[in-house]
Amino acid sequence: MSDQQQILEVYLQEYEKLKTEQTQRIGFRDNLLYVTLGVFGAVISFAVSNKSNYYALLVIPWVCLILGWSYLVNDEKISAIGRYIRLTLSEKIKEHTGSKDIESIFGWEIAHRSDNRRKRRKIEQLIIDQITFVVSGIVALSAFWFLIPNSPLAVKILCLIEFVLLIILSVEIVIYADLAKGR
Repeated sequence: MSDQQQILEVYLQEYEKLKTEQTQRIGFRDNLLYVTLGVFGAVISFAVSNKSNYYALLVIPWVCLILGWSYLVNDEKISAIGRYIRLTLSEKIKEHTGSKDIESIFGWEIAHRSDNRRKRRKIEQLIIDQITFVVSGIVALSAFWFLIPNSPLAVKILCLIEFVLLIILSVEIVIYADLAKGR
């Protein structure tokens, strides 16, 4: 096997490993939505079971922050792997094979990003992410403020911290939304 073939084989193995990691991250990321909804249900069920449990609503913003950040980090890594394959690895393979047609190397990596409905789908996903990880936390805070309007100062400060962190998460979700089309 020539050096060129060996290098090409390394690139193809790298591609396989990256796709395996990407697939695992997609599964983990998508399951975070179900875990988040399950935790919401458990906390809300406990919180409304007795008036003395209303403070449990303050757990929901933390769930939103922790699971939302985990979701965002995994989503960004999924996009980063795709970007690396499309922009870097495909170029390396193109150089070693002498191919002039970049679209033919890992074509799916480009094709699935090029359909006419991609931007709409990505915006819809952005809205769902905001509702799941930000709006739900703000709704929980609002419900707490409504149910316990005269909470202690320390709790009010905690609520303010949670609110600010949720806004930061919201901004990060928008920043990392991959709305680009094509390569």
